[in-house]
Amino acid sequence: MIEKRKYEQKLRAERQEETRRRITEATAALHQEIGPAQTTISAVAERAGVERLTVYRHFPSERELIYACQQHFRAQHPSPDPATWADIEDPALRLTEALTAFYAYYSETEAMTANVLHDAPLMPTLREVLSGRAAYFSATQEQLASGWDTPAELRELLLAAVGHALDFDTWRSLVRRQGLTNEQAVVLMVRLVRMLAANGAANGADG
Repeated sequence: MIEKRKYEQKLRAERQEETRRRITEATAALHQEIGPAQTTISAVAERAGVERLTVYRHFPSERELIYACQQHFRAQHPSPDPATWADIEDPALRLTEALTAFYAYYSETEAMTANVLHDAPLMPTLREVLSGRAAYFSATQEQLASGWDTPAELRELLLAAVGHALDFDTWRSLVRRQGLTNEQAVVLMVRLVRMLAANGAANGADG
């Protein structure tokens, strides 16, 4: 009797986990297709094949549902890891490695990234869930702006150039609107930063 009860409890837990997974996957799919702001609980329930009350039972708040969706998506599409290029001493090679990873990531996650960035200003809950994104990019920007032979007074410009190169909209402009390949876009941005650093170093030496 006890074994039967344990089996039934295990089976119930597995079914609940499967339902939760379907709801999370449905939410992620809708966020990619129409964006978080346009995704309704009714649409999620229909896509997942459950009742609206089932969605609320598993995710009582909007924040819980959005957080679960983002965690699910990030597990499938991990963000570039700065540790991958942290030990590269040459700043140009380090930047090349980083931008190659980011531009490949943007290619893979374009729909979701575009929709989330578009809708975040409209959704306080989404902004809260994404709160760590700014710190992640800021730390990466600082990392990639280090090691260049550039005068201190040009440090701000160098940081801005690196930040511009890392930006999703920069990638989208170069690749989607200007028609470059990811590789060409990386080369262009690295040359831009290298040129700024070289000119700054030369001007500093002349002074």
